[in-house]
Amino acid sequence: MSLEKFFHLKENNTTVKTEIMAGVTSFMTMAYILAVNPNILAAAGMDHGAVFTATAVASFIGTLCMALFANYPFALAPGMGLNAYFAYTVVLGMGYSWEVALAAVLTEGIIFIILSCFNIREAIFNAIPFNLKKAVSVGIGLFITFLGLQNAKIVIGGATLVGLFSVDGYNKTLADGLTASMSDAGITVLLAIFGVLITGILIVKNVKGNILWGILITWILGIICQFAGIYIPNPDLGFYNLLPDFSNGISIPSLAPIMFKFSLKGVPVLEFIIIVFAFLFVDLFDTLGTLIGVSAKADMLDSEGRLPRIKGALLADAVGTTCGACLGTSTVTTFVESASGVTEGGRTGLTSLTTGILFLLSLFLSPIFLAIPSFATAPALIVVGFYMIGSVSEIDFNDPAEGIPAFLCIIAMPFFYSISEGISMGVIAYVVMNLFAGKKEKITPVMYILAVLFILKYILM
Repeated sequence: MSLEKFFHLKENNTTVKTEIMAGVTSFMTMAYILAVNPNILAAAGMDHGAVFTATAVASFIGTLCMALFANYPFALAPGMGLNAYFAYTVVLGMGYSWEVALAAVLTEGIIFIILSCFNIREAIFNAIPFNLKKAVSVGIGLFITFLGLQNAKIVIGGATLVGLFSVDGYNKTLADGLTASMSDAGITVLLAIFGVLITGILIVKNVKGNILWGILITWILGIICQFAGIYIPNPDLGFYNLLPDFSNGISIPSLAPIMFKFSLKGVPVLEFIIIVFAFLFVDLFDTLGTLIGVSAKADMLDSEGRLPRIKGALLADAVGTTCGACLGTSTVTTFVESASGVTEGGRTGLTSLTTGILFLLSLFLSPIFLAIPSFATAPALIVVGFYMIGSVSEIDFNDPAEGIPAFLCIIAMPFFYSISEGISMGVIAYVVMNLFAGKKEKITPVMYILAVLFILKYILM
């Protein structure tokens, strides 16, 4: 069977070339997870090299499932935030072993498979009102723009909570004994800003693959600056050599230290349930939020605001998480960076298949992929945010009972640094405001249940 027939390319108004380019773009904006996830989970005592392998393989499996189960251009990988909860809260904060945390992730994945098979997650998705779905898309756009600004150090912490980069301001955020300069932090900020402008120009000129080219050009400019002595690597601050390092050859780290290493030793049943619930909650609504936001941007929602074949998409997420736990990594979830591939024209599973294959190939060419710095991928996230915020024009702000919940949903995501918190705020506000406005007919039973659960979460957690 040809790619055309298997992925229904003509039906989705796309081509093999477009899908592959979109898949490469999604991968390039997600490749940072291959470097970040091992570093975070290593803080929990896990083997760094083994986690790298688990991250790549789990991303391949989850993304392949998305292509086969749902034929959608969404990519999956171990989720940011979820890996931090795994390492810094469950292990370092609560004092449990990483084996216990992996057991919790495995349990979450199995529960999600069951929920997906019985359409419970789909019912939740379809119960979210149209305006709220559009608000999620806008909120995610602001959220990933904020991520891009932070990754590039354009935005840093300060007296006003966040502020524009300056060397002095950045140094105040560093630990004693560490000092940045224009030769490391400063030049990368400028490169990221140039990257945004370069990507914007490519978009204006309608250059195919503009986001991917923006990443590569920004990276190459960084390499030129390194050769010229303008950029000087400073590993202590996280500014590394921009050239791929093949000094250790090409080898795949073994999974043996972390694969199938589950344990319930020393954890009370009730506390284990709370840990699993936290993973469930964040993953469920981050995934739903991402699917809603990215699919809305790609015009994949039907006339009723529903996503066809969502059951397959949710099942891919659940299977990815379960397999990821067995391999030895934190929760696998649908990435908001998938929006970059959608923006490049990706509309089918061929996009996600391409991304998945690149994750697998990264095992053999890891020095190249790990050499791409965050200041080179940051412009892509910022520009994708520009694309996604366009959905704000479709929200009905004339009706306060629709507009205020949407507004709260939008601002909560970047301000609270959480997609799931944005959904929580939006759902609670929607139910309360429409209830008091006498518009009970607009509130579905599922929305009532979600609102109650969200309120209980804030009371009990």
